[in-house]
Formats: sequence, structure tokens, C-alpha cells
Amino acid sequence: MADAPVTVRTRKFITNRLLARRQFVVDVLHPSRPNVAKAELQEKLAALYKADKNRVITFGFKTHFGGGRSTGFALIYDDEASQRKFEPKYRLIRAGLTTAPTKTSRKLRKERKNRGKKLRGTKKSKAAEPPKKK
Repeated sequence: MADAPVTVRTRKFITNRLLARRQFVVDVLHPSRPNVAKAELQEKLAALYKADKNRVITFGFKTHFGGGRSTGFALIYDDEASQRKFEPKYRLIRAGLTTAPTKTSRKLRKERKNRGKKLRGTKKSKAAEPPKKK
């Protein structure tokens, strides 16, 4: 089932010189499959447009009612530098080009907020630092 044939068609193709990329709408026909993996689509689009598969970004796919057809959006960047410059951070993280920042725990954020409520001015920024242990 995963090796069932998939047809990829593109439309509204634009070469965007300002953002150093090609952008287009992707129509995917997959009649005997529930859906198609983004990695597989990236490989097919890279082969179709003779590009590196790491420069292909696919997103926004919606499966049409009844299945068998999906539509989404794709970008093919000219080089990695322009991809890092123009692509949103969350999509760079998905593509594996950067790592997600570590988040502080919910409890610590709330404690910091409440400590800041009790202070005014420049002392607020000092309250944001965690308390020092002796």
C-alpha cells in the first residue's frame, strides 16, 4: 500500500528572485493510499525540479473530502543561506536545520511572573533570575 503510485502536479508556479526560491501549489493524487508522507513528496519534487531534497519545503497539505487527493504548498530554495534567512524558525526546526530552544517549566514561569508583580522598575529584571542557593 505504501508503494502504491502517486501523481504529483504543480500549479501557480512562481520564481521569486527576491526570496531566492521557487514557490508553487502542489496537487497530489493518491487514489489507493490514505495520504503521502512529506519526505516522499520532497524527494519527488526535488527529482522533478532537479534540486537538492533538503532545499524543498512542503507545508499546508489538506486532504480533500473522500480521500485520494491532497493539495498543499511547496518552496524550493536556491541555497541553504537563503533558506535560513527567509524561512520561519518553526519550519527550519521541522526541516532539521536548527534546534528548538529549551523551554523553562510552566511552574518556574508562573513563579517568575508572580515575583515580578511585587517589584517595580529595574528590580523586575533581577527578579526574573532564579533565586540563588547558598
